[in-house]
Amino acid sequence: MKLTRFATRLFVALAMSAVAMTNFAAEEPAKSTDAPASASSTETIVQFINEQIREGWDNNEVKASPVAEDSEWLRRVYLDIVGHIPDAEAVNEFMTSKDKAKRAKVIEKLLDDDGYVRNFTTVWTNLSIGRQTPQRVSRAGMQKFYRESFARNRPWDQVVSDIVTAEGHYEENGAVNYLLAQMTMPDEMVQATAKTARLFLGLQVQCTQCHNHPFNDWQQTQFWEFNNFFRQTRKIDHRKYDPKTGRQVDDFSEIVAGNFDGQVFFEKRNGLMQVAYPKYFDKQVEDGSSAELRKEFSKFITEGEKPYLAMAMVNRMWGHFFGYGFTKPVDDMGPHNQASHPALHDRLSQEFVKSRYDVKQLVRWICNSEAYSLTSQLNPKNESDNPAAGETPLFSHVYVKSMEAEQLYDSLIIATNAHRTGRSSWEQSERQRQEWLRQFVLTFGTDENDETTTFNGTIPQALALMNGEVVRSAVNVEKGSYLREVLEGPENDQAKIKKLYMSTLTRAPSPKEVAMATQLLKANKDRVAAYQDLFWALLNSNEFIFIH
Repeated sequence: MKLTRFATRLFVALAMSAVAMTNFAAEEPAKSTDAPASASSTETIVQFINEQIREGWDNNEVKASPVAEDSEWLRRVYLDIVGHIPDAEAVNEFMTSKDKAKRAKVIEKLLDDDGYVRNFTTVWTNLSIGRQTPQRVSRAGMQKFYRESFARNRPWDQVVSDIVTAEGHYEENGAVNYLLAQMTMPDEMVQATAKTARLFLGLQVQCTQCHNHPFNDWQQTQFWEFNNFFRQTRKIDHRKYDPKTGRQVDDFSEIVAGNFDGQVFFEKRNGLMQVAYPKYFDKQVEDGSSAELRKEFSKFITEGEKPYLAMAMVNRMWGHFFGYGFTKPVDDMGPHNQASHPALHDRLSQEFVKSRYDVKQLVRWICNSEAYSLTSQLNPKNESDNPAAGETPLFSHVYVKSMEAEQLYDSLIIATNAHRTGRSSWEQSERQRQEWLRQFVLTFGTDENDETTTFNGTIPQALALMNGEVVRSAVNVEKGSYLREVLEGPENDQAKIKKLYMSTLTRAPSPKEVAMATQLLKANKDRVAAYQDLFWALLNSNEFIFIH
């Protein structure tokens, strides 16, 4: 769409708000959020988190940023838990509430919201099989498995156990799709071994496939010992006759258990062949030829006071909410990569196990912490807390992060009120979502076949967003659109401007922003076009695209 001169100036001003997000904040002491009153154990753990994080501030002579204003915190917690911004009604309700425990109550509300299930189903489906669904893999099956798991708040150890031991039809047992996605080529389950260690255990053992690890005690033998557990896995692709074409076509895939004698031979760097038996660190399967190896593996990875399974999930979830985990990257733990807060990482992992791997409880601990309540704005005494520059994260302010593609799509829908018209089923809305997302995955895929879909300001991304169908639809004034609803309202221009800011940026406009928007309206003879320009500029602003 063509922008007026004033609309362009407004858009530039909004783009500068990304810089304002890191400007110095007023120097007031950070305050703790209210911990949930219903669970004393939660209060104790949250208090421990706060003490450990504060100790890091003191040791590094850093002063924390102040607590975020309600609007900033609410927008962040919605994006992190349910995967989209709050609607204007939720913002108004929260902003007018005088309840001192309202933040804790919002966290509970969001954990019971369908959006929580949808968001973490999306996160873990993408982590498990990618955004571009591999051939012979059922995305719907994988989503169904995770959706049911998060909806029932199943213990995380059970979820992972079901995934690594899965057998059967790829839609009847959706968990099998994780392994099917790693079996796109006959590689003797090498990809499945590396992916499972990285995703669920936080260990990057893939380099030990060919040589001993250069920085720790992990040996080449260890990779093949892990690999041994997956060697009984067999994939069967089924085809069926298509009467329309007269040809055999793909039908479904399944995983079954196959025979394996429990011995893996691999070549060492000196050219000698060596044998590896199924072994998980110091836990060994006595009779690999008769044991159900993947079941043995799922048992081993959950044993102990703070197994890697628990430590990996705690680290990944902390990284989900803060932008950085206790290690960088989150899937590379070990003696070569010490945690930023080792005592906190250990304690949270132990408590996660004691909670019976309760994912919702882990979210409560993190979101009720003092560090999560802070603003993203800096002060002169915590400028050095910058993990993006390679510094160890101290969590003295909230780190700004880009939305994921799915978060952006869902937030656009919420901001424009599209979610209130023609409510569709999970499957229908997911198809619409995937159709829109495909253009970004295809455009921004990397040479390593990794997927880049966060909106970090590249020119192709900006153009795709600015001129995309979703944004064009968002700013139309057809019957039922949010913009038309605003325009037809009885309020004056200032109130209408505030509505657009609240629906997109979850905050009221500043006096300067009101003045610029009012000037835009006065300068444009076409009143509708002027409002479309304003709405377009807000939806394309850095402040809308970033989580802060």
